[in-house]
Amino acid sequence: MANLDNEFLDHALAVARRAADAAEAVVARYYRAPIDVETKSDESPVTIADRECEQAILAVLRGEFPDHAYYGEEYGRSGAGRLLWLIDPIDGTKSFVRRYPMFSTQIALMVDDALVVGVSSAMQYGECAWARRGGGAWINGARVDIGPQRALSAAQISTGNIRSLAADRRRWSALGSVIRDCNRIRGYGDFLHYHLLASGAVDAVIESDLNILDIAALTVIGREAGAVMTDLAGQEIGLQTASMLAARPNLHAELLSRLG
Repeated sequence: MANLDNEFLDHALAVARRAADAAEAVVARYYRAPIDVETKSDESPVTIADRECEQAILAVLRGEFPDHAYYGEEYGRSGAGRLLWLIDPIDGTKSFVRRYPMFSTQIALMVDDALVVGVSSAMQYGECAWARRGGGAWINGARVDIGPQRALSAAQISTGNIRSLAADRRRWSALGSVIRDCNRIRGYGDFLHYHLLASGAVDAVIESDLNILDIAALTVIGREAGAVMTDLAGQEIGLQTASMLAARPNLHAELLSRLG
């Protein structure tokens, strides 16, 4: 990975936060207003708000980093090089169009396949989380961390979309044993359970159906808060990642041994 100094990372984070603010200005115009909803080829919804948010984010980022590469949910990949911005303008469009605030803007920077900057902005919910490599994790300006280790019997676990996990008989049975043995199971989903993990309110997150744009920024935030973030097989988070196992270190090891 490129040897990027903290000054550059701080600057990149500041620009990413400005880009998230620009997206929020778009969201504020459209949220709870009448809006047409289209269906993409993968059966997911998309609106003019998604597209305008991504355009607003790209305008800010490209204004500072014209030579970087970009990969967005709505406009795909552009540019080339070692520094790649990952953008999901409205992660949770299904929530957005149903008019409840469980959606967010996700912006991350990847350098040589390593995630180094992340912003998770959910201002209609009332939270913005951010982090850069080596700089800690922050929510609404307060530094957060996962806190002390916790046994599975005392753990609160949140699941997201687990459709493909449910179709895997072995993993589905293993998840059942985890639910039996943990303290509490919830399904906060989307950005929220990762924010809760980073602040120590949730102890583990399990998801089997996602893509890198959903979780790139949240991976940086979770790691800076002290969580271990891999896919369900224990592999490093990368562009092809389609699942997540995020947890306190001791719980991650135990959950991976059961679910991996």
